[in-house]
Amino acid sequence: MTAALSQGEVRWGSPAARGVLTATILGSGMAFLDGTVVNIALPRIGEEFGASVAGLQWILDGYLLSLAALILVAGSLGDRYGRRRIFLLGVGWFGVSSVLCGLAVSTEMLVVSRVLQGIGGALLTPGSLAIIQSSFVRADRARAIGAWSGLGGIAGAIGPLVGGMLVQLWSWRLAFLVNVPIALLCVWFTRKYVPESCDNSMDGHPDVWGSVLGALGLAGITAALVEGPGRGFGDPLVVGAVVLGVVALAAFVVLQRRQRDPLVPPDLFANRTFVVANALTFVVYAALSGVMMLFVLQLQTSLGYSPTAAGLAGLPISVLMLMLSARSGKAAQRFGPRWFLVIGPMIIAAALLLYARMTPGASYLLVVLPATVVFGLGLVAVVAPVTATVLAAAADRHAGVASGVNNAIARTGGLLAVAVLPAAAGLSGAAYADPVALTAGWQMAMWLCAGLCVVGGLLALGVRNDVLAPAESESRAAQARAAEPAGVGARPVTAPAEAPRPGDCMSCGLLAPPTHIVPVRKVPMASGRPDEAA
Repeated sequence: MTAALSQGEVRWGSPAARGVLTATILGSGMAFLDGTVVNIALPRIGEEFGASVAGLQWILDGYLLSLAALILVAGSLGDRYGRRRIFLLGVGWFGVSSVLCGLAVSTEMLVVSRVLQGIGGALLTPGSLAIIQSSFVRADRARAIGAWSGLGGIAGAIGPLVGGMLVQLWSWRLAFLVNVPIALLCVWFTRKYVPESCDNSMDGHPDVWGSVLGALGLAGITAALVEGPGRGFGDPLVVGAVVLGVVALAAFVVLQRRQRDPLVPPDLFANRTFVVANALTFVVYAALSGVMMLFVLQLQTSLGYSPTAAGLAGLPISVLMLMLSARSGKAAQRFGPRWFLVIGPMIIAAALLLYARMTPGASYLLVVLPATVVFGLGLVAVVAPVTATVLAAAADRHAGVASGVNNAIARTGGLLAVAVLPAAAGLSGAAYADPVALTAGWQMAMWLCAGLCVVGGLLALGVRNDVLAPAESESRAAQARAAEPAGVGARPVTAPAEAPRPGDCMSCGLLAPPTHIVPVRKVPMASGRPDEAA
């Protein structure tokens, strides 16, 4: 069964349009749901397998490791070899690895399955938006992306609640096995409705060696950070992991500088604002990942919440981001992003200090909810502006890779935070199952993560506040010229290109920054002939 339409021929309101949207929402929603569900399932997984804190860290980091290392090259694979083909491969891979996760009989088997699942996530995550952009006719793309983003946002908002219900209904295994029917539906809709597309102008080969070196480097550093506190940093395995990580990352940098078509163009980092915005991304998303790992553990172990209640507790964050993220991005474009990026992390830091009061017996309405609302408002202030800043600081030709780098840096920050934070907070062995020990570690972790957010806010002082101004002023000038009546015999006016910018990706933000990019396009202009508009 194959799609009958060709690239760029799908029109809004047609059965093919509904099929393409269903396929892409199922694919991206499955990956997002899995990312939120696993945190909620951690206490039950640890209890069944008798896992240590290090075991739980590997369950999270195994997925993040392969995802962060491969997400950049995965997008280029779709562009080169077919977006539909790579998307189908990713969905199928994700579904099969989810079965392996659900059937795991030990911590080690689950970790290996999670690494495989991360590979599938890297293959399918960039594909959803790329398929929409390449499948729909140009006039309908904005509407299609808006529908995908809005419905994906709803899926993201209810994800933690659904995950908690699945875990409580039967077992943590259901949190993984639920991906199987979703993956099957996604494959069916993709094969039936999604047309194949690729970029025929791309030459050369994808930077596979760069991805391999990046994965080895991250794996070595992660292994050393996770295993070091338990084994001792002088243990041969830990020392070997450090050496492997450092050598592989150094080789990655050298390779990127010498490649004709590098995975990460070195000239991106010549711009100070780009570097500062990504440094802010790294520390803030490190803090967020550390908090979300321990948040549900603290709720379930120390405060006695059920998995469903733990999933419901964080719902206000998703609601706030659904309601306000797009407005925050527009406000940053109007007033400049610097103070959004300074104040936003400070608000998150304040929320984390409020979270430190979340101890056994704490009231949800008086303690947990106020902290959660403040936390969500801080995220609203940061997420859209930092993505807009990253894109604006990069050359237009690098818009896609700049967003991908920002996303990968966020996931790397989360990867390393999950590896470091438990030991830094004094959690080891089975401490996560002891309410007293976990609460002490939770409070220390909140102070540490708040400190990271303060560092992020201070870094943002180095962001150019006018970085978004050129695109905004250019757009206003184009609209003003378009509103002027064309005189008799007036010559056609060529509109300037609107710079790439982040779209309203309402389902993104907590796990990684948005990757939804509105590409370069010509602004419609008035001219001497009515058919001249681009």
